Amino acid sequence: MSKPGDRKNPLAKAQQADRNRKILIQVGVGVVLVGLIAAIGIGLAMRKSDNKDTASSFAPVVTHDASAGAVPPNLTEGGAIRIGKSDAKVKVQVVADLQCPACQMFEHNNATVLEDEVKSGTAVVEYNIISFLDRASSGNQFSTRAASAAYVVASADPSKFQAWLAAMYDQQPKEGGTGMTDDQLIQIAASVGYTDPAVAQGIKDQKYAGYVKDETKAVFDTGLKSTPSVYVAGKQVTDPQALMSPNGLKPVIEAAAK
Repeated sequence: MSKPGDRKNPLAKAQQADRNRKILIQVGVGVVLVGLIAAIGIGLAMRKSDNKDTASSFAPVVTHDASAGAVPPNLTEGGAIRIGKSDAKVKVQVVADLQCPACQMFEHNNATVLEDEVKSGTAVVEYNIISFLDRASSGNQFSTRAASAAYVVASADPSKFQAWLAAMYDQQPKEGGTGMTDDQLIQIAASVGYTDPAVAQGIKDQKYAGYVKDETKAVFDTGLKSTPSVYVAGKQVTDPQALMSPNGLKPVIEAAAK
């Protein structure tokens, strides 16, 4: 016969089981949180490591066979359009695709900064306009055609190039749309002063499309993975505030100029 003390209250037994379940749940949550914290820590470390790897100078080497199309004149060794004096205190390098929405945001926030720093002689800006978003223009090949147009207008008169770039981003077609026609590209060029018939013809002929293809390959061969990519004094700018907030690049350039 069992003693009274040996017989447990069923309610107490249920309450104890419930407490045990809560303890197990808390322990499980704790384990998950520890795992998440560890994973986040590893992720941050990897991201920092990646930033260190990508913070080195950007120097693509463009290999282009003349039989594949014309080569734009007056480019930098890295195949970029140079705006400003080559002996300026700070070199800013911008890699962009004219179909890229993030590039548009960067331009809208920092175009005035880049123009002002060039005018003051503080900075020289080198633009690598590449093409990897043709798939986003429904067969229109807008990315390549716009990049070719960039080299056409810059070759004609680099002093108007930044105004042209701003106008292009102001009218950037939506991804997945049909892109601009040649006539639209010509109209934008004319709106900022590129009225020479040779410019219009160069845009229609996609004069530098072959070069753009080789330049794009050279840029990605450096390890670059996205646009916009911006380098100031040889170091990649990875701070989103500097890239995407109004005039965010100004303090970065000024610090490099000291």
